[in-house]
Amino acid sequence: MWKELAGIGRDPASGGYRRYAWTGADTECRAWFREQAESRGLAYETDRNGNQWAWLGDPDGSDAVVTGSHLDSVPDGGAFDGPLGVVSSFAAVDELLRRGAAPTRPLAVVNFGDEEGARFGLACVGSRLSAGQLTKEAAYALRDGDGRSLPDAMEAAGHDPSAIGPDPARLARIGAFVELHVEQGRALDLTGDPVGIASAIWPHGRWRYDFRGEANHAGTTRLADRRDPMLPYAETVLAARRAAELAGAVATFGKVAVEPNGVNAIPSLVRGWLDSRAADQATLDTVTAAVEAAAREAADRQGVDLAVVRESFTPVVEFAHALRDELGRILDRGGERPVPVLGTGAGHDAGILSASVPTAMLFVRNPTGVSHSPAESATEDDCVAGVRALADVLEGLACR
Repeated sequence: MWKELAGIGRDPASGGYRRYAWTGADTECRAWFREQAESRGLAYETDRNGNQWAWLGDPDGSDAVVTGSHLDSVPDGGAFDGPLGVVSSFAAVDELLRRGAAPTRPLAVVNFGDEEGARFGLACVGSRLSAGQLTKEAAYALRDGDGRSLPDAMEAAGHDPSAIGPDPARLARIGAFVELHVEQGRALDLTGDPVGIASAIWPHGRWRYDFRGEANHAGTTRLADRRDPMLPYAETVLAARRAAELAGAVATFGKVAVEPNGVNAIPSLVRGWLDSRAADQATLDTVTAAVEAAAREAADRQGVDLAVVRESFTPVVEFAHALRDELGRILDRGGERPVPVLGTGAGHDAGILSASVPTAMLFVRNPTGVSHSPAESATEDDCVAGVRALADVLEGLACR
């Protein structure tokens, strides 16, 4: 399965993946998912929001146990973020059947659409729509960098967007969702454990900073006469780093757009996107307030206008304690030491769904600690350990 996915959407120059939602690479990944479902005799379906499901048992049954992740990527992303969870889910189903386990609850593998938000700027679109955290109107307003709307992109890829929106009946049939994911950090590498259990997802959000100045000639305009938005933007990037360091949080300006974007032109607009995350809400508020205050002071000093828009936000997610503890009991049986429990600063579909259904996560060790990059990795032995752990969890939850 891993080899079949390996070449889809991979850029030969960077070695990273460009599997953006509702593009050709995404369509190939979705076709792969359907083939995996049908080759196992699993009941395949696509829901109203474009999420894919493969069912062992009655899709209309109740108290289902669901596992899976996503197949799309960030720009030049790694091979493991998302796909490891989907591949491992199918492999865990295979392991269950090999063991002769007989599920007493419906069991499903899911591929949530547009988790990374690389194309339309909003993460977890498929799960947000299903959970009612993104309205149809707001989804229809999403545009990619070329100005194409989300519904147009969905339709071009063969999915009818007219029915997108909340899917409470489907979520009501789910008794537990467990997402396996490569760790996006080095906690497991430092403890020497191949697999861990998630405790919580840090609160996080994305803010757009629009610095508007005055376009002019780079060679003939005196420095004193300029209203250059690049200057306060640059100061804000550095201010974000300082604020995050002081608070023990993280803050990153990872995307920027400049107009008119000419080498010999003073910009009229510099638009930057801030991603900030912290272990708790108060710390995150402290960081983002400090960044905005620094940006406004720098903009005023340069005679530049500033608008700050919060484009997305996810509060702290404490995974269902009962389900998390059950995973610990299942995986600790016969073990020499408890499976480590760790928090994460990365968002996931499991975090979105946690408001609607009991959710939990398993992490597989990433020896580099690098994610959203081609350097992201996991050894084959650790991936196999993750599959076995997931199979144990599914057997413990669905075969009681």
